[in-house]
Amino acid sequence: MKTVLVTGGLGFIGSNFIRLLLNNFSGYRVVNLDIATYAGNPENLKDIAEDSRYLFAHGDIGNRKLVDKLLHTEKPDFIINFAAESHVDRSITGPAAFIETNIVGTFTMLEAYRSYCDAGNKCRFLQVSTDEVYGSLGATGYFTETTPYSPNSPYAASKASADHLVRAYHHTYKLDTMITNCSNNYGPLQFPEKLIPLMISNALEGLELPVYGDGKNVRDWLYVEDHCRALELVMNQAKSGETYNVGGRNEMENIELVKLLCNSLDRRLGPLPDGRKRTELIKFVGDRKGHDQRYAIDADKIRKDLGWEPMTNLDQGMEMTIDWYLDNQDWLNQVRDGSYRQYYQEMYG
Repeated sequence: MKTVLVTGGLGFIGSNFIRLLLNNFSGYRVVNLDIATYAGNPENLKDIAEDSRYLFAHGDIGNRKLVDKLLHTEKPDFIINFAAESHVDRSITGPAAFIETNIVGTFTMLEAYRSYCDAGNKCRFLQVSTDEVYGSLGATGYFTETTPYSPNSPYAASKASADHLVRAYHHTYKLDTMITNCSNNYGPLQFPEKLIPLMISNALEGLELPVYGDGKNVRDWLYVEDHCRALELVMNQAKSGETYNVGGRNEMENIELVKLLCNSLDRRLGPLPDGRKRTELIKFVGDRKGHDQRYAIDADKIRKDLGWEPMTNLDQGMEMTIDWYLDNQDWLNQVRDGSYRQYYQEMYG
């Protein structure tokens, strides 16, 4: 049985990845290292918490002593680094945490990983990154694996720095590393500070739907399970040192996406109690500082090399995502009121 050390596995993509490994594949056990920050929700993996193939380790990727202990006791065959501060708005108002976790934390993981490999252990290291490292596109064109990095937010800069460290450790120390850069993920279990769950949450409550600027910024949307399938392929089949872009080829302006969500909720639930359509909740607000105009991924390389294809188009994925949030409003309420934090507060303070 292969052991996978996942960092940040209580978060949105990490928890979906762990569930995919344990429910859809045989032959894996998972060690989940997570410090359980505000976006690390224990409810995300409540259904597998007692699975004998799953071990939770509470702690920080920046704690070298803890990481060394986990590596040498659990003997992972793969390390998948999801752990990151990930919300652009938070990086603008408080960049220090992004530097500490995304850069220093990744460095600490790499140093521990290097020591582990120097001791004769074989292990692959997959850095899960973002298309935001490439900067902003105009109306045409796509990011490829050879697009120069040009990050425009503290978040993007911190992820770019981490990617450069991973690449450097491969070339300098001959470590078996890979990097993936994905487009905007969406789906179940996403913390409602991000666009799609925030709009769903607010629309259900009849609250304003804040849209930055004129809403014309374009994003490429990738259903989270499609992304997780890509990661499982990369960690097993990619050549050492490779980088892969993972995107859904589902581009849409932010304002059109919000309207799609509103119309879907109106169709399912009817109008608001006061008779208004949910599109009437949309409110344009001052633009985000340094707001990138467009992201779009060319995923031809991973298709050609590893045979990966996204299985979920945007219409299907949005319907499944809305279904999940409607069916899991207890989860949403616990995130809204912060009560999901109680378990770890009681256990770890």
